[in-house]
Amino acid sequence: MSVFPELVTGREDEVGPGPWRVERGAAARGRASCDLVGRVLEVPFGADASARVVRAHELLHARVSPHPRHLAEALVEVDARALECAEELRVNELLARLGHEVGLLVDGSERAGGERVAAAGDWAEAVCFAVAVAGTGAERPFLAGVRRARPEWVAGLRATVRAARARVGGLTSERLGATAPDELGRPRGFAEATLEVARLLTRAAGARAPLGPEELRCYRRALADGARRPPSGRFAELALVDARRTVRDPAPALRRSRPSVTGVDLRYPSRLATDPLRRAFARPARAVGGVVLVDQSGSMAVDTAELAGLVRRSPGALVLGYSHRPGDHGVTPNAWVLVAGGRVAAEIPPGNVGNGVDGPALRLALAERRRGEPLVWVTDGQVTDSNDHPDEALALECARLVERHGVILARTLADAARALRGRGRQAAAERRAFGRVGAMIALTRG
Repeated sequence: MSVFPELVTGREDEVGPGPWRVERGAAARGRASCDLVGRVLEVPFGADASARVVRAHELLHARVSPHPRHLAEALVEVDARALECAEELRVNELLARLGHEVGLLVDGSERAGGERVAAAGDWAEAVCFAVAVAGTGAERPFLAGVRRARPEWVAGLRATVRAARARVGGLTSERLGATAPDELGRPRGFAEATLEVARLLTRAAGARAPLGPEELRCYRRALADGARRPPSGRFAELALVDARRTVRDPAPALRRSRPSVTGVDLRYPSRLATDPLRRAFARPARAVGGVVLVDQSGSMAVDTAELAGLVRRSPGALVLGYSHRPGDHGVTPNAWVLVAGGRVAAEIPPGNVGNGVDGPALRLALAERRRGEPLVWVTDGQVTDSNDHPDEALALECARLVERHGVILARTLADAARALRGRGRQAAAERRAFGRVGAMIALTRG
């Protein structure tokens, strides 16, 4: 049996004609592939129907799949796994329209794989894989495997598959497989089908698995174009930018020395005549330190004048800011260093609208705090998940950290500056006045 991907023509993008290398693969998941850059096609060489449909699938990738450059550019807005699985859906849809038996795209591992993914609680992978195999022979056994471990997931997975297939089903085959560049230089079929499905999958994978009729209705509404993302029930991962290398001097700091009757630096000779204790020498003053964590979400903001005042009064303080863009999958930084070593960042990063990383940011601040130093959290007490939905469990998690480590809550940077110099432990009653976190304080003592 011979395979000639060189005969696949008609592309209108930068993937031009040229020689290919064909390697022996198998009709099993992970054993067939198409490398557009290296021009390597790995396919089964058998004459059976399963081998033929796998070869057709990979040859369609050679005909319509985008150059990896477009895939890399798309990762700014969508998750890599979502993008991969969305492209599989597009290729399988085209394959079915060409009359190939996509029911043969199954290798027998799907049922066990579905059970394994569900048992591990990996909703994101379950969503992506269900869409990747939608309409093929692998869809039914995969969902059956999921049902064994998490039967409550199946309705949500089916809703996702229906929404994804609707996005490609409404396109003609010509538009679905188009490789002519659009106004942004992307192959049109990829932009109109794959990217749209990948956006849907990124949103669905970042959600909490819907449980029960009400959550399922909310989840289905969230799959619509332009709808608000559903709750995720978890914090986003912290994406820290350490700006300590790009800092500028702040406003002149307060005096960092104090008069003394002894020493080697005769800095205040006039005191020999004016000071009854004759404190004419200079001795280093203790630099007030500590860690300040600043919520920069839409409900909060950094007052630059207050920040400069904090640095003058507490030159040894480390100030960290945070704010997460709802639904972002790790591309956009969501935490940064504002002040370190008495120096202020050259630019104060704006917030990203949401909270999203309150817990991870609080843990980072605790890790940066040195023994005996105070930690002040500038916050309104509101805590949200990665999609910026309020979440009681996450608020309770933060409340426990506040109680366990004696975190001081403040509403402004000016309040934080006073708290750093006060060195006193904050009364529980005062902490309880801070939104959801404050409301959860009592529960941490239950």
